[in-house]
Amino acid sequence: MDLGSARTRAWTAGHDTVLDVPTVTHPDRNTGPGLVPGPGDAPGAGPVRRGGRPVHRGAVVDEAGCAHVLRGLLAHRLPRTARPLVVLTTPALASPAHRAAARSAVEVLRPRSVLTVPAARAVAVAARADLSRPLLVVDIGAHLTEVVLLDDGAVADARRVGLGTGDLGVAAPEDIVDAVTRMTTATIREDGASLMPGALARGVLLAGGGALRPEITYRLAARLHAPLDVVPAPHTAAVRGAARLLEAARLHPSTHGHDAPGTRSG
Repeated sequence: MDLGSARTRAWTAGHDTVLDVPTVTHPDRNTGPGLVPGPGDAPGAGPVRRGGRPVHRGAVVDEAGCAHVLRGLLAHRLPRTARPLVVLTTPALASPAHRAAARSAVEVLRPRSVLTVPAARAVAVAARADLSRPLLVVDIGAHLTEVVLLDDGAVADARRVGLGTGDLGVAAPEDIVDAVTRMTTATIREDGASLMPGALARGVLLAGGGALRPEITYRLAARLHAPLDVVPAPHTAAVRGAARLLEAARLHPSTHGHDAPGTRSG
């Protein structure tokens, strides 16, 4: 599962398609946190959810709104008695509060366990990249862009900017390219020539909707002086990588049982 600022994507075992809906709550009558009475409501009519975006630039700002999106996307696709194992992607620099809010939103699906994984690692898994070697992942989303250095599959360095393809029109493609270049340069400077030379030599792994925009990719390749390796179907790479991790986790003995060791529950 990938809770993005613009789109929420999910994959369920036994299906080949990625479910994809806007991360938007529409006004409706419901109950629960984050709901307020609508103007003119009759007494006892129940509160009305105001429409909005429950994820803002990679951070959950409305847990109830996220739960609303997930319920509409998945509740009718899961057996009523199911207690699913969920693999949830998060930004590499997601705060503990964001991860807690995301796991709380997933509780609407009554999961057995919720495992969180950095989106950059999920992207690398989707690309079947060799994680034993340093790897630089650039993920250009709708409202968040990340530059993440992976070492042995773990996040060694990460930088982010609240800018993405959804800002084009207000921002220019060159603004996104400039931001990625600055973050890459800062990573090189911080790395101290330890991991980055090898990572750049093998090529930058590019994902997110920005990887589908030639006006961004052509400029980025020229600015980084490094080959760009675009992940197939880059806009769904994170959730497809999470799907591969889910399949591996389902076969691991530690995930069997409600209180399996090594899992993180929402």
